[in-house]
Amino acid sequence: MASRILLAIIRFYRKAISPHLGANCRFTPTCSEYAMEAIRKYGALRGGAKALWRILRCNPFCKGGYDPVD
Repeated sequence: MASRILLAIIRFYRKAISPHLGANCRFTPTCSEYAMEAIRKYGALRGGAKALWRILRCNPFCKGGYDPVD
């Protein structure tokens, strides 16, 4: 249940908000793609924590690059 809610929030962000912000993610896959994959693979709690850590690392001081869900 919680996973479905989080995935719906991410889908809303990708459709309604992200297009207005432009491509700013420094990672591949993007942070929203990473979050969806992590939540699907690990569930709401662990996947959400992995997604949050990824979002915190996505900043101007980070090199970025390829960072798959492990």
